[in-house]
Amino acid sequence: MATSADHQNGMKILVIEDDPTVRTLVKAVLEHRGNEVSVAETATDGQNLALENDFNMIILDLRLPDGNGYDVCQKIREEGVTTPVLVLSAEHETDVKIKILNVGADDYLTKPFNSEELMARLDAIARRSVPKGVEKELVCGNLKVDLIARKMIIHDNEVDLTNNEFNLLVYFMRNKGKVISQEELAKNVWNIHFDTQTNYINVYISYLRKKMREHTEYDYIETVRKKGFIFQCDD
Repeated sequence: MATSADHQNGMKILVIEDDPTVRTLVKAVLEHRGNEVSVAETATDGQNLALENDFNMIILDLRLPDGNGYDVCQKIREEGVTTPVLVLSAEHETDVKIKILNVGADDYLTKPFNSEELMARLDAIARRSVPKGVEKELVCGNLKVDLIARKMIIHDNEVDLTNNEFNLLVYFMRNKGKVISQEELAKNVWNIHFDTQTNYINVYISYLRKKMREHTEYDYIETVRKKGFIFQCDD
């Protein structure tokens, strides 16, 4: 099994950042840890590199001279790229973080940051990713999750999921039978602090339930009043 250090070393990482100071710093830190780093200074070049190459990680600036990180992340997700994305930005507002996470980013790091926090974030993302050949699927009764293809399978019917829906389902399945609060989901699925003024967690659970109910009458995700949710198998 890969260790924490293994996750941080030997990866192919794409850095999309127009600020030369930040770009040089991030590249130097990553290469010092033994990673192979490619860089892009614009949204167009970064998007093309992400679509044409197989990276283990993408570090994406939110504001770029010819576009923005939202559009880049959304485009590569629409094209089927599932490479983990860490967003860098000087924006601190919760709604900005939620917006980029909702289009497929895996984590968000605010500027300024230090190299230790950057590597810790990358390591956390890598731990949540699934190395090929280690674990291929999760099974819960008639429900399966293909961890490589990132699909949900119910009664042999393959169902495509968005990146957020997939991460949410995997977390539920790995914690089946346990009551999970919205705070826990916000921290462990989206890696952000839960904001009681937003309902994005309920929205994604609703999306996931809708896709499940197209293929089964069983309600895998049950709401536990004032406590959160519990995922139960149908076996």
